[in-house]
Amino acid sequence: MTDTRGPQPQYEGYATGPLPGEREPAPGPSGPYHPPQAYQAPGGGTQGGQQRPGQGGGGTLGGAQSTRKPRTGARTTPRTRKARLRVAKADPWSVMKVSFLLSIALGICTVVASAVLWMVMDAMGVFETVGGTISEATGSNESNGFDLQSFLSLPRVLIFTSVIAVIDVVLATALATLGAFIYNLSAGFVGGVELTLAEDE
Repeated sequence: MTDTRGPQPQYEGYATGPLPGEREPAPGPSGPYHPPQAYQAPGGGTQGGQQRPGQGGGGTLGGAQSTRKPRTGARTTPRTRKARLRVAKADPWSVMKVSFLLSIALGICTVVASAVLWMVMDAMGVFETVGGTISEATGSNESNGFDLQSFLSLPRVLIFTSVIAVIDVVLATALATLGAFIYNLSAGFVGGVELTLAEDE
């Protein structure tokens, strides 16, 4: 029998081409394979810390940090946080200690202020003028009258002021402690004093 079909067409790359294992390597220096880039690195840098062949520059694509520009409509005023708290209980012992120290400080200030005021008035001649007037008004032929300068001397003034300061310390401490007890009783019924605290950021 004879073949009457004539010459058959050859499939390119299959019948005439070499097999995958028989292909010769491409000419040129061998190196790591780099897949094609979807976006070019800015400035001809590297991607992921590796430099591409044929490109210069030391910029990186993954490690470079771009400077963020502030938005034009961003809020620049500081925000204020507020918290609403309630004083539920006042410790009477701490209130007593604080009030005791504050009353002592107030008593010392009172004594010092009295001494300074007395020295200023004595330097201005107030006691002498007022004392002479009172002595003439209360005097008679037999007595010289009331001596204001000897009665309002500096030692007497300091003693009198110190007694008042001591009484003030005792009363202020006792009243503050009693006020703490009363506040705790009233806070159990009405909940206590509410405070609104604000914090600037």
